Amino acid sequence: MADLKNMTSEEAKEVHLTLVDTIRKHDESYYREDDPAIPDAEYDELRKQLLELEARFPELVTPDSPSQSLGVAPAKGFGKVKHKVSMLSLDNAFSNDELREFEGRIRRFLGLGPAEEVAFFAEPKIDGLSASLRYKKGRFIQGATRGDGQVGEDITANLRGVTDLPLEFAGAKAPPPDLFEIRGEVYMSKADFLELNKAQAESGGKIFANPRNAAAGSLRQLDHSITASRKLRFFAYAWGEASSVPGQTQAEVLAAFKNWGFSVNPLSEVCANMEEAIDAYRKIEELRAELDYDIDGVVFKVNRLEWQSRLGFVSRSPRWAIAHKFPAERATTIIEDIEIQVGRTGALTPVARLHPVTVGGVVVSNATLHNEDEIIRKDIRIGDTVVVQRAGDVIPQVVEVNLEKRPKDSAPYEFPTRCPICGSHAVKEVNETTGKEDAVRRCTGGLICRAQAVERLKHFISRNALDIEGLGAKLIESFYQDGLIKTPADIFTLEKRDAEPGNLQRIKNREGFGEKATRNLFDAIDDKREVPLDRFVYALGIRHIGQGNARLLARNYLSFDKLRSSLSDTSDNAGDAYAELLDIDGIGAAVADAVTEFFREDRNQEMLDDLLAEVTVTDFDPPAQDSAVAGKTVVFTGTLELMTRQEMKAKAEGLGAKVSGSISAKTDYLVAGANAGSKLKKAKDLDVTVLNEQEWLDLIGN
Repeated sequence: MADLKNMTSEEAKEVHLTLVDTIRKHDESYYREDDPAIPDAEYDELRKQLLELEARFPELVTPDSPSQSLGVAPAKGFGKVKHKVSMLSLDNAFSNDELREFEGRIRRFLGLGPAEEVAFFAEPKIDGLSASLRYKKGRFIQGATRGDGQVGEDITANLRGVTDLPLEFAGAKAPPPDLFEIRGEVYMSKADFLELNKAQAESGGKIFANPRNAAAGSLRQLDHSITASRKLRFFAYAWGEASSVPGQTQAEVLAAFKNWGFSVNPLSEVCANMEEAIDAYRKIEELRAELDYDIDGVVFKVNRLEWQSRLGFVSRSPRWAIAHKFPAERATTIIEDIEIQVGRTGALTPVARLHPVTVGGVVVSNATLHNEDEIIRKDIRIGDTVVVQRAGDVIPQVVEVNLEKRPKDSAPYEFPTRCPICGSHAVKEVNETTGKEDAVRRCTGGLICRAQAVERLKHFISRNALDIEGLGAKLIESFYQDGLIKTPADIFTLEKRDAEPGNLQRIKNREGFGEKATRNLFDAIDDKREVPLDRFVYALGIRHIGQGNARLLARNYLSFDKLRSSLSDTSDNAGDAYAELLDIDGIGAAVADAVTEFFREDRNQEMLDDLLAEVTVTDFDPPAQDSAVAGKTVVFTGTLELMTRQEMKAKAEGLGAKVSGSISAKTDYLVAGANAGSKLKKAKDLDVTVLNEQEWLDLIGN
């Protein structure tokens, strides 16, 4: 990634978009297909780059970013299970300093003094498949995968075959809770993995790359007898919905799990403070090679459940837990070629094709070079011997060039000034504010560029958008090339056009199709003629609008008609409609500008007219909240003393309230702390209900 300190906001937007697209593709491979295209360490490196970029440019932090969302929707081969309590992922740390900063964030959020100790529960991070197990009065009744964190796959029958998963609580000193949801990791031991692959080779079956893939593939078998034959195991480490919780700390609850008959990792321990937690990490890292199961780091959780409750969650992860991943691994190889990929915004992204090299037991053959300026800054050339690193996220990165081994006939890489897809000029725009050229070179071909049009269509049918079963990226490319699908609306008129008399391109006659496959495709398309508002907004591919921001817009506008009419009326980023958009907490100027520009464009309006003639966008149905402030708009101002502002805001949003940054006639409550200023005066002028901190806490039942 280019130097963050010297990166312009426009450059950051392009790098962010590339990272987001790449991470989403790898999420699909990991969560849906159980066949990650890259090792976890590489995936972690991409995610780390994303977080660093968003820290430097906070306007890029949107609820739809992979930093705020998780996983993919469940596959259709299983029933669906809606998690009563979301199954979230964890933020990552890669150094001791990042762990100390994590502790600092906890202290600031809770308002703790330096003398108060924060104890952590440390446990190995198992490299397996997350599962949630539902028990009623101590009896196992249902099991599910994580899925997208909100909805998972029903794998109840398969989980019954997991070796050390109790079907009934055992050894409990007191009656079990009426309802308790155990969460943990299904994994396969290294010995059982080797035995399975040996048997697979002898029978001509699939050879698994590693124990994690083997465990995930085995657990998601439609034939649960196959799962039962594969010696899967389970470590319990968390819980979801529960009628009661057997303890006041993480350690006490895990002790109850063990008493109930669950396997709890024996290396787990309570650390009195962060320095002890860092020591625990070192001890577990030293034992890593000796363990009969794979781990890729150590998880630290605030031990006190009361503090966990107060800290709460962000959209993707809990504030009270973090995973310290094991360090990156490096290797030396040669750049055999540099290829240019064109994204759906026309950005030209260079990718280094490497002589395959093993990094930490995984073969890598490509690395991202990010943009033209990054190539120039590092003076990267074809034929160079380079050090590559994989750590954390998706694609490996080139760390440095070995100039001593550079070929004598080496020449600087000349970045193309024409699009390799359509031949149009590829230019760098000049930032009007700074006067500097953008780092990203873009194709000017627009709609005539196949890469941009095809990538937009791929996004439209992707898993987190319309999710049309059987209509994947390769089929979109093929249909686009043959003129069958050029716009989103064409997807929904495909069957009608296919049946026209004299049509010589019948889909049933295409390679890989037939009557049944064609019927299945048309049925899958028809199944998506009714689309939830948040998915539809995300599918449109508006710049900066990912899943999180799409959900944010849906929650505030509730219907597409209202969203469209409101944002179509904005003029030069001014007026009440634009101000209302900016009032949404989490929507900054960059996002607001992108959304309003999309709806002001006549070609986009024509596309929407055609598309809405074929599909129905269902209104957003907010989750039911048993709260006095659900659906209300609240503003916080002044110096808050009973809770930090961050904690107040998180609590309000968790109860279904909308937190705004400014006062308007639509504001329901202003919570005013000490030294409240102009917002308090405006609230009184508009007759908005003003509450002090204690009145607000009484209202929400805290």
